[in-house]
Amino acid sequence: MKATIERATLLRCLSHVQSVVERRNTIPILSNVLIDASDGGSLKVMATDLDLQVVEHMAAASVESPGAITVSAHLLFDIARKLPEGSQVSLETADNRMAVKAGRSRFSLPTLPRDDFPVIVEGDLPTSFELPAKTLAELIDRTRFAISTEETRYYLNGIFLHVSDEDQPVLKAAATDGHRLARFTLPRPDGAEGMPDVIVPRKAVAELRKLLEEALDGNVQIDLSASKIRFTLGGEGGVVLTSKLIDGTFPDYSRVIPTGNDKLLKLDPKSFYEGVDRVATIATEKTRAVKMGLENDKVTLSVTSPDNGTAAEEVPADYRADGMEIGFNANYLKDILHQIDGDTVELHLADPGAPTLIRQDEKSPALYVLMPMRV
Repeated sequence: MKATIERATLLRCLSHVQSVVERRNTIPILSNVLIDASDGGSLKVMATDLDLQVVEHMAAASVESPGAITVSAHLLFDIARKLPEGSQVSLETADNRMAVKAGRSRFSLPTLPRDDFPVIVEGDLPTSFELPAKTLAELIDRTRFAISTEETRYYLNGIFLHVSDEDQPVLKAAATDGHRLARFTLPRPDGAEGMPDVIVPRKAVAELRKLLEEALDGNVQIDLSASKIRFTLGGEGGVVLTSKLIDGTFPDYSRVIPTGNDKLLKLDPKSFYEGVDRVATIATEKTRAVKMGLENDKVTLSVTSPDNGTAAEEVPADYRADGMEIGFNANYLKDILHQIDGDTVELHLADPGAPTLIRQDEKSPALYVLMPMRV
């Protein structure tokens, strides 16, 4: 194989695929990226960790002889990063080595044959629909902070996507770690009817979100079956991310969404966030709870720490129900408030021991549920 590529093109492509590659691998070829140069003057670059694979096509300045080889992903990425801007990079393989040349730089890297490189077999992906990249990015941003990192509850280690028919057909995304729940709802896209319930793993979500950052103006083609999902960004010759899905059953989260919470608290999310952030300064790992004292027209936020003393702050609020005190994990509360873009946030409360519903307003596509803490 022999091909020449613009450094900027190579670097952009490698930055997309190399983050899929795990730093430590027991199987040497999984540290590598597959580079396949074709007669047509394009290069296909591919990386995988056996659960997730990313394929991207890039235009070459020239392909003198087609061929395919695998080479260390992180090594080639680091080299491309350090090469001078605007340079042309020549990749040539011979005798189990890849020669990388640019300007006055010369590198010779060990390679492994392409035949050993594992490819995820997609099989049939019967459900197929499109979403605007901006919508998909918002769906991820509004839910992924609530994904559980507890490996024992593996079925919570991702975003749950499912369709349902309510007043109108919708597609819902949900994530929970047992302490908080985030749900995002959008109108069901054409083609998503009859879609199986799927759980997209945390790593696939993170990689997809990175790729979306550069493709926010377009649409994303989503194809899926009960076991695999494929996202195609940028149409033909774009980036294709394929992931296995989590093989498990997501709990029926709708049971935890409270419907009868009759105490309504309205605040400015920004001043509320800043107040929680300030009083939580003295909270320790053991006392992450921030106590909220609700009275008419104000909320008193307070934290008491045996080691660091006490803190309190009053935040103006719109509250007309009976006074009460309730405690929340300060970090969880901040994570949710961080997602609210508007001028007000609504907290629907019942009592100090019941889950609280948080949202911007009833029209908002995003909804959050937070379990209180004892304080």
